[in-house]
Amino acid sequence: MTAAPALESSTWNELVEAWRNVQLPGKGWRAEIIEGVIVMTPPPGKPHNKVNSRVIKALARVILDEWELATALGVVIPATGETYEPDLAVVPREVLDADPPGDPVVADQLLLAVEITSWSNAKTDRETKLRGYALGGVPLYLLIDRFRAGGPSVLLYSNPESGSYRELSCVPFGKPIELPDPFNFTLETKEF
Repeated sequence: MTAAPALESSTWNELVEAWRNVQLPGKGWRAEIIEGVIVMTPPPGKPHNKVNSRVIKALARVILDEWELATALGVVIPATGETYEPDLAVVPREVLDADPPGDPVVADQLLLAVEITSWSNAKTDRETKLRGYALGGVPLYLLIDRFRAGGPSVLLYSNPESGSYRELSCVPFGKPIELPDPFNFTLETKEF
């Protein structure tokens, strides 16, 4: 799928250049381009980090050696012109070896994007990034929603087509969730 960025080319290029050069207030802060605006997010708290650590440890046991786990990776969505920094991404190693090193990767290079909601960004993760990752062709989007109305849940979106995911698996915290090809493993959520 090909689409023009949400902004005019010169404005888009200026925004990306500003994103590359943004001075973050401190360690752990992240900058993303969401709906044409650079958004800075403070470092996540302890519960968020615990969940991210559990997911990293689980994935590290099952991913292929030619894949990498990335926790501070800019991911561009060409169809919208947005740039996200997922809490965790799984990418082929050669994606991280590509030059120039500071450039974001294109979304369709990811095998999996993981977002863990915080109180302040839950709507963005549930709606904007869900749409963006689908438009970008990310095969699997794992949303760990600690603030879901029906209770804390893990949602796995798969099979992106025409800008939306066609399949959804959802389990409450404490129940396992199956990650399909190319992972083929069960993610335990008891400790979330």
